[in-house]
Amino acid sequence: MTYNFDEIIDRRHTNALNTDGFRGYIFHDFEGKKKFPFADEEFVRMWVADMEFAICPDIIQAIKDRADKRILGYSQVFEPSFYDHYNAWNEKLYGWKYPREEICFSLGIIPALYQLTNLLLGPEDYAIINTPAYGYFQHPVDYNHKHALHNKLIRDNDGNWSIDFEALERDAANPFTKVLIWCNPHNPTGRVWTEEELRKVAAIVEKYNLWIISDEIHCDIIRQGVEHIPMAKIMPDYKKLIVCTSASKCFNLAGLMFAEIIIRDKHLRDSYIATTDTYAMNINPLSIAAHEAAYQYGYEWLDELKTYLDGNFAFVKETFAKELPKITYQIPEATYLAWVDMNPYLGDVENIPDFMANKAGVLLEGGNALFVDNAKGFIRLNLAMPRALIEKGLNRIVGAIKAR
Repeated sequence: MTYNFDEIIDRRHTNALNTDGFRGYIFHDFEGKKKFPFADEEFVRMWVADMEFAICPDIIQAIKDRADKRILGYSQVFEPSFYDHYNAWNEKLYGWKYPREEICFSLGIIPALYQLTNLLLGPEDYAIINTPAYGYFQHPVDYNHKHALHNKLIRDNDGNWSIDFEALERDAANPFTKVLIWCNPHNPTGRVWTEEELRKVAAIVEKYNLWIISDEIHCDIIRQGVEHIPMAKIMPDYKKLIVCTSASKCFNLAGLMFAEIIIRDKHLRDSYIATTDTYAMNINPLSIAAHEAAYQYGYEWLDELKTYLDGNFAFVKETFAKELPKITYQIPEATYLAWVDMNPYLGDVENIPDFMANKAGVLLEGGNALFVDNAKGFIRLNLAMPRALIEKGLNRIVGAIKAR
């Protein structure tokens, strides 16, 4: 491989949430008083969804080149080259392009969800969320004092996840339902929805005239041989579709705070722009340079990353099968996150992240406290790291469970 994904990078003293913010985020220990048997630097960090890999060298060079201009003033996306490279990327990978006038921007998909739920939902209205779900699908609804209906995904005995279409239509038929917050690929299960599934969802959305916000941030991180289909391709003429994308997840650029928010409906688009804070309209100039470079030069790096991640997932599956055979685990079709059912071993443990931190020295997320509904007994493991670190973390997890 051209790129070294086995390199272990020291992230201490970089103000990284991954290393310095876990106490507050996972344990609500904002003053650092919680005691662990492990020093903070001794933990194996398999929690927050950013990578332990070095950024693609072409992106680093683009950031350096932009910094060499020596002025970092207020910036927005004015140059047509960004739109050209963004759409060339989408055309190459997914056979789809977005009209330039529909492409808006945000500091991230989560900030956009806060804004969009406020714009689209009245005081009595509901948004549908497929669960289990990433916690920040629920938080914007709560923050804006709106309501959510939880459409529970179905898990079969082999560990495969599917949509409960009868329940989804029942929720969509509720006269107060206005929005479906959709996620493809799905976080945390890693499902890549098939064309048949997407068309069923689209039919329900159109039948009940719902808005659909399609978060597709994980679409570039799919297993080799798997195909992602943009919801825009399934619903080419539906005006109430909003698509959210970003290179931040697949290229490890989360700290640069940048996302594309594609809004078809002109009235909503104008409202979104008008209600965006004046300063939030401006974008970090280094973020623009980094994301454009990702779309222009990042294909080879991403392809090698996907192959490396495939190996990480295979290693995890083999380890569970050998050491913890009661776990039914399927390699997800997308993301770098393993969603693992720990109920066969830890079903009576109320707080598994706390258990793993204290007994295994592993930081991870899981359960209904950190995810939205339908997540009891599950953990999410970040596998975007050198395999040696994954082996160390799994050995600790297995040892803690066996000791118990």
